[in-house]
Amino acid sequence: MDGNTPKNSQNSLYKLYKQRLIDASQLSELQPVAQQFGVAITTAMTGQADPADPDCPVAAQFVPDVRELTVLEQELHDPIGDHEHAPVKGIIHRYPDRVLLTPVYVCPVYCRFCFRREDVGSEPMLSDEELEAALDYIRNDEGIWEVILSGGDPLILSPRRLQNILKKLREIGHVKIIRIHTRVPVVKPGAITAELVTILRAANPVYIVIHTNHAQEFGEAAEDACAALADAGLPLLSQSVLLKGVNNDAKTLESLMRKLVENRIRPYYLHHADQARGTSHFRTTIREGLELTTALRGRLSGLCQPQYVLDIPGGHGKSPLSADWLTETAPGNWEVRDFRGNSHPFVDKDAKNATCAVTGDSDAE
Repeated sequence: MDGNTPKNSQNSLYKLYKQRLIDASQLSELQPVAQQFGVAITTAMTGQADPADPDCPVAAQFVPDVRELTVLEQELHDPIGDHEHAPVKGIIHRYPDRVLLTPVYVCPVYCRFCFRREDVGSEPMLSDEELEAALDYIRNDEGIWEVILSGGDPLILSPRRLQNILKKLREIGHVKIIRIHTRVPVVKPGAITAELVTILRAANPVYIVIHTNHAQEFGEAAEDACAALADAGLPLLSQSVLLKGVNNDAKTLESLMRKLVENRIRPYYLHHADQARGTSHFRTTIREGLELTTALRGRLSGLCQPQYVLDIPGGHGKSPLSADWLTETAPGNWEVRDFRGNSHPFVDKDAKNATCAVTGDSDAE
């Protein structure tokens, strides 16, 4: 398993060129982006991207952009406080009853808006000693009820290694729930083998949270992979990010949520995009997000409604973006309440040049 070295990123740039997702002149232009932020795309995603569409919502998520080199003052290397809440390597402990376990730091694709894209790929995975130390941390805290496997993408681990991790977690009496966050069923569906499904099913209750942002990501193989997981009795949830130029209109979000439910995936979170470095071209405003989620209420079944959330900068956790958790004190200035009842200021500087596309009466732009 290769890490995200500059060489690998350069190889991914060339792959994008061969697939006509960038042209020859962009190869040199995008090299500084590839040096700073990982670049990777799978064959499944190049197959779903449309090289003839300059606004292709699939390509926009994986093809690097020179705008990533523009860093605004509010953007952070660690926007949600992962490092501050990492008591041992491989563990992020932000909430009392659950932890993230990150056994692998590599992904099959690198999303251009990801808040961890500066760190993933730097080291392929935890060593055996580091993994055991992370598991000891979980063993020693009886308040941990749920373990969330994240990363990187845990489903690119070898079946043997994943099975070993799941087995050790199942041996911890106070850990009742395992959740796996992954893009693999959609972006690398061939990895969802019968062997992997059997391993996951044996560790039940295991919840699979599939990260996806546009209905166009779903090819036939992705739908088959999701069906294999659902047929095995594994509950499927979704996590999406609200992204300007990808899904920030009601019609596009409606199509995504319907596609999810049709594939037995329950919409779970719709994230307001994090203030990660070099991602301002993806961020909408909170006001736009509120108007979009309100529009979905009138267009979609309750089965299709995600929860719109903000991961409060500084590691204060996720909060629903609704009137109960959010107060606008001045245009673009908000007070967001966290799960402890504390309020935090959030300045939505992206609101200054915002436009909303919430009617959904025209095609996505």
